[in-house]
Amino acid sequence: MRHRVGGRKLGRKTPHRISMFRNMVTSLLEHERIRTTLPRAKSLRPIAERMITLGKRETLHARRQAIAFIKDPAIVAKLFSTLAPRFADRSGGYTRIIRLGFRDGDGAQMAILELIGSEFTPAKGAEKGGKKPKPEKVAGKTAETKKEPAEKGAGKAAGKSKVKKAWKKAWGKSAQAKAESPAKPEGRSEEKSGEKRADSKAKA
Repeated sequence: MRHRVGGRKLGRKTPHRISMFRNMVTSLLEHERIRTTLPRAKSLRPIAERMITLGKRETLHARRQAIAFIKDPAIVAKLFSTLAPRFADRSGGYTRIIRLGFRDGDGAQMAILELIGSEFTPAKGAEKGGKKPKPEKVAGKTAETKKEPAEKGAGKAAGKSKVKKAWKKAWGKSAQAKAESPAKPEGRSEEKSGEKRADSKAKA
């Protein structure tokens, strides 16, 4: 029986669970926000706050205790130099849990665990309904941009006129060739038709 036994096992053995918490605390202090399941976030929250309390002590013993749990020495330096001074006037409650709903597939409830003061602040231009700043107009640039379409139109007109001239030349040559070609004599055709009629009568 688990009488008076606190904490969540999270379906893992003790060494695996401790290693998972070390990794998650290191990621939380590095990125200041992680996305995980709600039971893991609730189990990780007191451990992360204990690390921040160690950072506020600023003693060699506290640094050694933090290095014994956090895997990256650079994150320990950030904890003591950046994160701990941020919470100097706060006696607790350094983290926040935001529920996200249920995950597709297994239906696990998801949550975001983040440090207080690391809220996402979008840029002014990226806000909904925010107007994009218009580029400043320069006299020289506007004149150049106006000239460019006129030049393009003139080039297209010149190309069309060249094509028309080429077609006219080709058409004139073909008409000339037809006019110069000798006409077939009509007498020969009449003689051939008479011969064909005589042959047909003889056969009959």
